[in-house]
Amino acid sequence: MHVFYRKGELVSFLEGERDKNHSIGLVPTMGALHKGHLSLVEKALSENDRVVVSIFVNPTQFDRKDDLEKYPRDLQGDLDLLEGISDRLAVFSPAVTEIYGGDVRSLSYDFNGLDLVMEGAFRRGHFDGVGTVVELLLRTVGPDRAYFGEKDFQQLQIIRKMVALKALPYTIVGCPIEREANGLAMSSRNERLDPATKREAGIIYACLRSAQANFGTESAASMRERIKNTIEAKPGFALEYFEIADEADLGPMAEIRPGRTYRAFIAVYVQGVRLIDNLRLN
Repeated sequence: MHVFYRKGELVSFLEGERDKNHSIGLVPTMGALHKGHLSLVEKALSENDRVVVSIFVNPTQFDRKDDLEKYPRDLQGDLDLLEGISDRLAVFSPAVTEIYGGDVRSLSYDFNGLDLVMEGAFRRGHFDGVGTVVELLLRTVGPDRAYFGEKDFQQLQIIRKMVALKALPYTIVGCPIEREANGLAMSSRNERLDPATKREAGIIYACLRSAQANFGTESAASMRERIKNTIEAKPGFALEYFEIADEADLGPMAEIRPGRTYRAFIAVYVQGVRLIDNLRLN
């Protein structure tokens, strides 16, 4: 496994791969890798000759300084986890200055409203930061395909929008959510939960399954109130939002329209740790 810390060294290595007519996949991560990340890596390896896993905690997508500071980091643990999976892996773990130079700030994008709902409504500037770092990584690696998990479904749609806006020649591949035994979506933030709380956090997925079961027979407003009461009955749990939205434009559902696909989105604070999840409803 090759590990690169400097952009120029990675670019030079990938030029050699392209000279061999090798296809390249990219799996962007912020580290603290888990089974969900590894499923993306395996998918990328199945479809490409060489796969780059980036490990970079991007400061411009955090709206709260304390959240950035608390974000789990374990580079050596991540490298140990990836070692031995395949000799076709390369890891890119740059410093902030290597990505941004001396100007650590987000670009501004017109996401046509995709960034104003749900995560965007509660995390100001978050998606400009996401768009910026993903664009920089895509332009650096130049992959044939880049892989993102559907746990961050809104982010996935925004990345697709950014690629279209910039007319970038890269295919964005969405991959299914990997879950714990209790249904909790795998996330690096889960590591901040104690084992008992992590077990109780399975209520988040249970609420999504309940929304799926009642979709079409219960109003969104009634569902939201019921789920809020269910979540907040647990000490230390607080619902930030629950929304049912059209997958294509992420607009809140007013009524069920034929031929449209809807998804439930949820964000919950669990003893101060913010967890998100989503589930297709129809």
